[in-house]
Amino acid sequence: MIHAKYFEEAKKVEALINRKNVVDDNFYNGIYDRYVYPVLTREMIPPTWKYDIDEETNPFFQERLGINAVFNSGAIYLNGKYYLVARIEGNDRKSFFGVAESDNGVDGFRFWDYPILLPDTCPEETNVYDMRLTQHEDGYIYGVFCSESKDTSVNDLSAAVAAAGIVRTKDLKTWERLPNLTTLRSPQQRNVVLHPEFVDGKYAFYTRPMDDFIETGSGGGVGFGLCEDITHAVIDEEKMTSLRKYHTITESKNGAGAVPIKTERGWIHIAHGVRNTAAGLRYVIYAFATDLQDPSKVIAEPSGLLIGPRGEERVGDVSNVVFTNGAICAPDGKIYIYYASSDTRLHVAVTTTEKLIDYVFNTPTDPLRSVECVAQRCDLIEKNLKLLAK
Repeated sequence: MIHAKYFEEAKKVEALINRKNVVDDNFYNGIYDRYVYPVLTREMIPPTWKYDIDEETNPFFQERLGINAVFNSGAIYLNGKYYLVARIEGNDRKSFFGVAESDNGVDGFRFWDYPILLPDTCPEETNVYDMRLTQHEDGYIYGVFCSESKDTSVNDLSAAVAAAGIVRTKDLKTWERLPNLTTLRSPQQRNVVLHPEFVDGKYAFYTRPMDDFIETGSGGGVGFGLCEDITHAVIDEEKMTSLRKYHTITESKNGAGAVPIKTERGWIHIAHGVRNTAAGLRYVIYAFATDLQDPSKVIAEPSGLLIGPRGEERVGDVSNVVFTNGAICAPDGKIYIYYASSDTRLHVAVTTTEKLIDYVFNTPTDPLRSVECVAQRCDLIEKNLKLLAK
């Protein structure tokens, strides 16, 4: 017999799914609209994923397999619907992927009946997370994610090795696991994104060279590399694109986020930057553009952050963090940026192609020194005051 409590919990989930999301009128910057409610949270997970709903075997209706957080999500638009492949972290700290779909991209996201069960081809792999979804011109949808394993070279239970796992699909239901990406000059990789088009007839990846699991070390920023065969992906050489810089939002490290968005002016990248503070690492989201013909060449880099943690977004499992690994450019020109806050929940910010192009190409670059930043701001003020005085 189904436990009566199941119906109560299922009703709560339905209420959250059916809640209409609204633009946050208290926030304005002219670049994007923030929405009030998260699009995915742990409370929106189907009860059948957490509870044994049989009253006989679970008389107290206790959680058997609890969920801690729902956050960093790949995103794709297919057949008129918006799909998220979210990172779901169980109470056991293991992450896995679940597909949620919506008709409008800002609310109504409903998880499919089952999470994704990836082919078990890496026996050493312990954890998987942060999938980027690329609809490639070769006809496949690729998922590139972090594949984490224990570092057996040291006697430290927290030591890990990060690699870029690769899967592909055509329907988000049947997944083929390919060998992990190999980068000959970088010991570890995280935050790897597959470019949606061939470059010089090859598959192109944005990488984040890592000396170890946490520290980038000699990794100077977002890398770029080519490989001949994605079924055995090997990158011989990585050249740097968006560089880390002292006393900026990317000082500690940075990494690719969403799959680049193709516009008439260039490829627009929505990435993340990290700096260290007395309260720990602070993650923000920033943007830059690369050349249409040479996607490794940065041609625009507006100053500062695009999205930072605000209000309740600052609180969670890993506080003071926003992170994105998914954005959708819809047919009507709207761009949906899905970002997680504090490794806990998933939000959406909505802009347009025109607004994003304006922001990326017309926002001043960072002159990197306070005195020059003040002069830059004074020039803006002087222009505005002259206009107001007319």
